[in-house]
Amino acid sequence: MTYRIQGNTGEWELVIGLEVHAQVDSQSKLFSGASTAFGAEPNTQVSLVDAGMPGMLPVVNKYCVEQGIKTGLGLNAEINLHSAFDRKNYFYADLPQGYQISQFYYPIVGKGKITLDMKDGTTREIGVTRMHLEQDAGKSLHDQSPRYSFIDLNRCGIALMEIVSEPDIRTPEEAGEYVKKLRSIVRYLGTCDGDMEKGSMRCDANVSVRRVGNSEFGTRCEIKNLNSVRNIMRAIEHEAQRQVEVLESGGTVYQETRLYDPTLNETRVMRSKEDAHDYRYFPDPDLLPLELEQDFVDRIRASLPELPDQKQQRYMQQYGLSRYDAGVLVSDKVTAYYFEEVIRDQDPKLAANWITGELFGRLNKQGLSLEQSPVSSKQLAGLLELIQNNTISGKIAKQVFDTMFETGKEASVIVEEQGLTQVTDTGSIEKSIDEVLAANPDKVAEYRSGKDKLFGFFVGQVMKVTQGKANPGLVNDILKQKLG
Repeated sequence: MTYRIQGNTGEWELVIGLEVHAQVDSQSKLFSGASTAFGAEPNTQVSLVDAGMPGMLPVVNKYCVEQGIKTGLGLNAEINLHSAFDRKNYFYADLPQGYQISQFYYPIVGKGKITLDMKDGTTREIGVTRMHLEQDAGKSLHDQSPRYSFIDLNRCGIALMEIVSEPDIRTPEEAGEYVKKLRSIVRYLGTCDGDMEKGSMRCDANVSVRRVGNSEFGTRCEIKNLNSVRNIMRAIEHEAQRQVEVLESGGTVYQETRLYDPTLNETRVMRSKEDAHDYRYFPDPDLLPLELEQDFVDRIRASLPELPDQKQQRYMQQYGLSRYDAGVLVSDKVTAYYFEEVIRDQDPKLAANWITGELFGRLNKQGLSLEQSPVSSKQLAGLLELIQNNTISGKIAKQVFDTMFETGKEASVIVEEQGLTQVTDTGSIEKSIDEVLAANPDKVAEYRSGKDKLFGFFVGQVMKVTQGKANPGLVNDILKQKLG
């Protein structure tokens, strides 16, 4: 998909790279045994290591390393058997060590790629530059007192995976799809819960613009801490427009870090952008390099679950689903599980249509997630069974589904209570058709004189007379005979 910004002096294109911080799903922190549970009282989950006490030595958490490797494998990335931790030196009140333990020179994961399925049916491959492990900082609390700020160190030391993309992204939509795909992968792997509302995933977007046709990158600005897919897309769109306006008015885009205000839909300066040398990285002398055995990596690879791309291919090949439908069903682990529960005894294509169309439509309308659906996978399978054995028509099924959504009742119970069983008795259908034809002699004459489009009118009238219960296939067949 081509995305251009039309300026007063010509067209501009975007160059976007994303840095996603994903919290490692782990019971304890990266270098200490302190708990990572969300929502605990401030400063109740802090070890002496996390608090930066003198003489305390960090010990790397093996499980966090495994989770990092697992994520790297899920990104089709190189796993570096040799990696090392570095100190990234900067001062923050909520970083008591005065430096962050991160990986700079030798990250644990190297180059990889993520494939995006775009809404127009195309695919885009986005490169992953690297993924490294690092510790999170604490949290400054400025709203507890009019005079003082407080520090909560519960987050301090929690393991993060920083996943850095190549500057391959060209549109806000691609940026949104990239983050959604990444979130889907880590959720399938169980390496991060992907909950952006709780801060488990946060995104920094590096945005620059250049004239269409130019190969050189423009000066980029980094937008920090974007916490939803929608905000990522809106922030990029705004920042790109701002840069074009600056450049076209003869100004200069400066390399800087900016914050996004979703209320005003604008970015504003936070600080000038640091370069790597500003952080004075050096190898952390308290931690030995990570030396991994290939067997260790291979065992983790063998434990990987079926990932979204693999599952999508299987759905296409095994069930004959379109790439788009298969992509929608595998985009979330919960949705894929729901689908697989429904198709245990039902037709996969029919199930896919009902889940992506009728079910998602109603859930979206009411602002519900699939986990909150009033209709379980077993209940939907029950409804599809009634369609497939001709107990109800597809039209009546939608009516039944509405009632299921409102009451949580089984489809068979609703059909019985409301007398919705499909009419398949040809004699009864013939009688209804005769009534309709007798009541509309003028239209019958028009049809027979060549106005074929009236056939749909007759079908509609018959369905109306039979209250939607007549078998549509039989209605069509008998109508053709009668009108012919």
